[in-house]
Amino acid sequence: MTLIVREFQPTDAEAVSGLVRAALPYMGVNTPDVIAWNVARAPAAQRNRLFVAELDGQVVGCGRTGLFHDSSEPGLAYVNVNVHPEARRRGVGSALLTAGESYVAGLGATTAYVWALEDGGSVAFGEKRGYRAGSSSAFQRLDLAAGPLPEPRPLPPGIELRTAAYFVDDPRPLYEADAQSIEDEPNDVPMTAPAYEMWLANEWSRPELDRDLTTAVLVDGVVATLSTAHTDGGTRYFSAGTGTRRSYRGRGFAKLAKLDSLRRARAAGYTEAFTGNDLGNGPMLAVNKWFGYRPCATERRMSRELG
Repeated sequence: MTLIVREFQPTDAEAVSGLVRAALPYMGVNTPDVIAWNVARAPAAQRNRLFVAELDGQVVGCGRTGLFHDSSEPGLAYVNVNVHPEARRRGVGSALLTAGESYVAGLGATTAYVWALEDGGSVAFGEKRGYRAGSSSAFQRLDLAAGPLPEPRPLPPGIELRTAAYFVDDPRPLYEADAQSIEDEPNDVPMTAPAYEMWLANEWSRPELDRDLTTAVLVDGVVATLSTAHTDGGTRYFSAGTGTRRSYRGRGFAKLAKLDSLRRARAAGYTEAFTGNDLGNGPMLAVNKWFGYRPCATERRMSRELG
């Protein structure tokens, strides 16, 4: 058995996409073009690297690592490892984690964060390597082909629904709503909103962003809520975030935006909808339960001091 850990090459995109889908079938949109885009377009300050593990010449694992450049606390890094289910317990995860930790320690990081599935083995794997358990997040799935979605109610005066495509010439109003949501989202890592130019480059320009399915709620012309949709162009829809500006919260706009987005997705032929929520985010968990989302997996944020 020969195990090699090396840096990602563009020709690895197809293999990495396949192993990530096998390891985390409910997380995000991880098509080959998205994998390659994430490597090529990551912010310079993030110092992002994607390591690939080969076992006897076959790509069986990957480790995405770098700095939380947008955190308000310096010295924080991520080391997220995925191993194909058929290649586990063969040293692949350990090799990738070691390579990632060494890389970010060399950048001056003092704390490493990882995500570990609560599947009976991943959390224990982290604990053996000195990682402490933090918050948990639930992946949820909705079968869009199984049954009807709730019918929309008539919009009150002054309330409008617009897709992101409506803002193609000036997406700043969407950014302003998204920025407040980023800062207020439950997270073990304190985050700050990116500058507008950074948001344009790393969110608005993403290949999986579906502007026709991303919905904004406008109140008297102001974007109050944004529900962002990522899709694979086939059957898979992923809710990448639904957030409301602080002064408009508690008025049902998150449910309104997400309902419009989901109905558009089903009409476009998407059959599976996925999302993820911190288990401390009670309001959004309740909204997703109302739509019919059901938990399919849970993962835990873990961290340890480096050095």
